[in-house]
Amino acid sequence: MVLEAEEKLSTVDFQHPYWPRELVIPDYFPNDRSMSEIVGFLFSVSGVVLVGTWLLTTRVQPGGTRMGHLRRLAVCWFAVCGFIHGVIEGWFSWYCKEIAADRSFLSQLWKEYSKGDSRYIIADNFTVCVETVTAWAWGPLSVWTVIAFLKNWPQRFVLQLIVSLGQLYGDVLYFYTEYRDGFQHSEMWHPVYFWFYFVFMNSLWIVIPFVLICDAWANLSKAQQVTDQAVLKQQKLKSR
Repeated sequence: MVLEAEEKLSTVDFQHPYWPRELVIPDYFPNDRSMSEIVGFLFSVSGVVLVGTWLLTTRVQPGGTRMGHLRRLAVCWFAVCGFIHGVIEGWFSWYCKEIAADRSFLSQLWKEYSKGDSRYIIADNFTVCVETVTAWAWGPLSVWTVIAFLKNWPQRFVLQLIVSLGQLYGDVLYFYTEYRDGFQHSEMWHPVYFWFYFVFMNSLWIVIPFVLICDAWANLSKAQQVTDQAVLKQQKLKSR
């Protein structure tokens, strides 16, 4: 029986590009869009969102202040996150069970990305859960953060801290779960699928959120210090 099973496995014609190679995806339909079309779309739309947000941040904020260049870049980051979390990852959250067979453009985008992490093409439980939280929590909150900075709302750094902490936590779990699986869902060391899709693109959501957490920490600490000094001053005046 074991010998027969091995012979059957050896004669299977794997018609998908995903790892591990013995992965069974019965409804899989290959992409008719090229990698350059899909990646080009993602970076083009992200670029338009980034440039549009950059232009918006040139305006004088309520109170007559202007953002510095680094703050403007941070706001652009949250705008791009709003697009990627809300639209791209929102699509996966909604259609995760249908992506393998679906021919729509965003499903093809996820089939292309799945070459770097096949957990997406099989709708792995962890991946569906973490992407659903990302799409429906961090997506809208990213947009809210952009609005908060454009309007100079006092809660802007609180939002920055919450979103960045959520992104960092989710991405650490994303990498760690795959590490515990032995990186079996990608072609190890492949320059595009492993290093670019899986490592580089996801590392952005570790490095940048970490920097923004530190930034929010510094600004919130400074605000608390000013509040404490004001309270202390008021208490001294009352004690006279």
